[in-house]
Amino acid sequence: MLTPAAAAPLMSFWDTPQHGGNSFNASPPDANYFRALKKTGATWVRLTFSKWQGAKRDFLIGNADKYTGLVKADLKVLKDVLDAAHQERMKVVLVPLSLPGARWTQQNGGKFDDRLWSDTQYWEQSAQFWQDLAAELKDHPAIAAYNILNEPAPEKTAGVTENGRLEEARGFIIENVGSARHLPGFYENVIKSIRRVDKETPIMVDSGYYANPRNLAAWPSKLMDDKVLYAFHMYEPYDATSAPNLKRQDPNRYPGTVTKYDGQWVTWDRELVKQHISMAFDWAKRNQVSANRIVAAEFGCMRQWQDCATYLEDVMEAVDAHEGHWAFYAFREDEWEGMDYELPTDLKAGHFYWRMDMGTADKLPRNGKLMKLISARMKAGRTAEE
Repeated sequence: MLTPAAAAPLMSFWDTPQHGGNSFNASPPDANYFRALKKTGATWVRLTFSKWQGAKRDFLIGNADKYTGLVKADLKVLKDVLDAAHQERMKVVLVPLSLPGARWTQQNGGKFDDRLWSDTQYWEQSAQFWQDLAAELKDHPAIAAYNILNEPAPEKTAGVTENGRLEEARGFIIENVGSARHLPGFYENVIKSIRRVDKETPIMVDSGYYANPRNLAAWPSKLMDDKVLYAFHMYEPYDATSAPNLKRQDPNRYPGTVTKYDGQWVTWDRELVKQHISMAFDWAKRNQVSANRIVAAEFGCMRQWQDCATYLEDVMEAVDAHEGHWAFYAFREDEWEGMDYELPTDLKAGHFYWRMDMGTADKLPRNGKLMKLISARMKAGRTAEE
C-alpha cells in the first residue's frame, strides 16, 4: 500500500478536461494494462471491481443481499490494482456495478434488482459499504473519485418512459421525494456517510435511468456537497450503436436512425447528439455547477458498425465543446470485444474469443483506426492543457 504522502491533488484534478477509458474487466488489471491505457493519452480510468472473482458471492461487498462488512481478501486485491495504476501514474474513478439491494443484472439471473429503490434499509447498507471503503482508500494516491453506483435506474419499474418527455422525468423526481426511489436523496445519504471518514475525495454520481443526461436535467437542484461530479452515459441512439443493430439485415445508420424521443419521432444526427449531451451542461449552468464538474463517463458504439467513427467523433466533439470530461467504453475488455477500438473493424469476434481461450491475447492486432481516432483527440487535449 502506498503512503498518504504520495497523494496528488484531489478536486483540482478535475479543473481541466480529463479524458480516459473504462475498465470493466472480469480479471483485475495489472500495471501493463494501465501502462497501455496511459500510452493512448488517457489520464484516468473508470474502474469496476464487480466482475472480479471474490472470496464470497459479490466481490468486496460479500453478499448484496445483506452487507455486513468489507471482504478483507478482496480489499487487498483492489488495493494491489490501485497500486499498479498509481505506478503508471493513472488516476482511478472507482465504480461498483452492484450495491446492497442492487445486484448487477448480469449477476442476478438476468433480473433487474429493484430492492435498493424499494426499501431504504438498503440505502443504509449501501451508505455503510461506501463509508467502510472510503475509510480504507481515502489516502490512496490513485483515487480521483468515488463513483457511487453505475447506471442507477430507480425509474425502471415505476412506469416512467426512457427518453420520454422531460416533464414526466421531473414529475417522477418531485413525486418521490422522501421515498426509496428518490435518487438525489439516496446520493445525499451516501455522501453524508462517506464524509464522516473522508472530507476531500471527489464523489461522482450517475444520473438516473441508466445515467441518461435527460434524467439529470430533471433534477430540480444540485446536491449539497461541493465536491461532486455529475456523470452521464452516451449510447443514443441505442438502436444504432448497440450489438443488436449489427444483426439486422440492413443495420441502422448514423446519421439517419429514427427513434421515439421526448414524445415524438426524431432523426439522429450530429445536432441531436449535441442537443442530447448539452442537456447535462445546460442543467449545470442553471444550477451554478461548473462545466468541469460534468462527465461523459461512458460512450461508445460497436467497433464493426460502419458509422462508429462518425458517431464517436460527434460525441467527443459535443463534450469537448463544453470543456467537460469523458471516458470511452471500453479499454481492452477481457470477455467482450464489441467496443474494443484497438481491434481492427474487420477482425472477427471469433478470433478474439479464440485468442482469449488460448491465452494468447497479446497476439491480437491492436492497430484499429477507431482507437487512433480517440487517442489523437486525447493527446491533442493534453497538449492544449500543457
